[in-house]
Amino acid sequence: MSSRSAAVGGSLVALTVAVVLSAAMLRAPVVAVAPVARAIGDDLQVNAGVVGLLTSIPVLCFALCSPIAVAIVRRGGPDFALTVCLTGAIAGSLVRSAGGLVAALVGTALLGLFLTIGNVVVPIIIGREFPPERTHLMTGVYTSAINVGTMTVTLATAPLATGIGWRGAILVWSGFGLAALAVWVGLRGLRGAFAPDAAAGAAPMTGEPARVLRQASTWLLAAAFAGQAFAFYGVTAWLPSLLGDQGFGGTEAGAIAAIFQVAGIAGALLTPLVTTRVSVRAAVLLVALGWLAVPLGFLAAPHLWLLWCALSGIAQGGGLTVVFILINALGGDERTIAGRSGLVQGIGYGVAAAGPLIVGALHEATGSWTASLLAVLVAVVLFGVAGSAATAPLRRARVR
Repeated sequence: MSSRSAAVGGSLVALTVAVVLSAAMLRAPVVAVAPVARAIGDDLQVNAGVVGLLTSIPVLCFALCSPIAVAIVRRGGPDFALTVCLTGAIAGSLVRSAGGLVAALVGTALLGLFLTIGNVVVPIIIGREFPPERTHLMTGVYTSAINVGTMTVTLATAPLATGIGWRGAILVWSGFGLAALAVWVGLRGLRGAFAPDAAAGAAPMTGEPARVLRQASTWLLAAAFAGQAFAFYGVTAWLPSLLGDQGFGGTEAGAIAAIFQVAGIAGALLTPLVTTRVSVRAAVLLVALGWLAVPLGFLAAPHLWLLWCALSGIAQGGGLTVVFILINALGGDERTIAGRSGLVQGIGYGVAAAGPLIVGALHEATGSWTASLLAVLVAVVLFGVAGSAATAPLRRARVR
């Protein structure tokens, strides 16, 4: 029985649970550091810049380790790759919480490497296992689960740390990975989950890597994701500070900034409705328009902060969703999609890592937020223009 047949035969619910738990694991260990950053710095006796590495290293790994992730997917198959992702991320979490600064940095690097595999392979599994009419919706469920996991960890890590310490508080979120692995092994069996796919490894490496590199749509999608990721990480890092300069206290600014994150859940779930009932291009353009709310809104009417945070929050969730929808929708076999996913995410996260640095540096250099908001505006325009152009093959296919 094929993987698709097995899924249709009664395992779609378990598969959905595995995807949701895996999605939560892909970000939970990374964002868990921020709520307890001060406690980590005090305990390890390091400054804020060093503690910041525990958050920035995984994002850099998302960019630099994408070729490794693609190679594992192609050589071992998607099922084996997801198992490697989950087991490796759990091991990285254990190492990070096991000792001092060296253990924390090594564990963080391991986390970044193995989570990169998950970034690449989960969209492939969604495209392979779910019927075409459900693929867009499941992509939305996947990206919304990332947001739910992020929100949960952000809210709960600091309270947990008061009872079990920062090491236990950031380690506990590897429970997402343990639960996902348990469901995945139950679904695939020990051999299916842990043994590399011999057929995948033996398949000839034809020209699919070169084909992906020659496709204009791949590079356009990479540019679109770079714009989306730059805007997201830049706004996420500095929105509380921007709100603080509007007169809000630290607690108030943090609560308002949380609206931006929570609204992403709605954006992730609403976007598939647009892609299936109208078009993927329409979804890209609507997301781009929503994203404009932060740069243009705060420049023109900062007193409407709630509206701008909500609209851009919905857009950021929709932007991530539509990029992953396009990774599958542009077609190809598993190896081609893996190559496209790796290249798009490698470039996108590479640019994303610079987002907080550039936005912050522009603010510091000019003494205002205007230049920083204009940088976000450029990134959003890049997303809209490149993302719209990347959908051209889908429009041509529909005309035929």
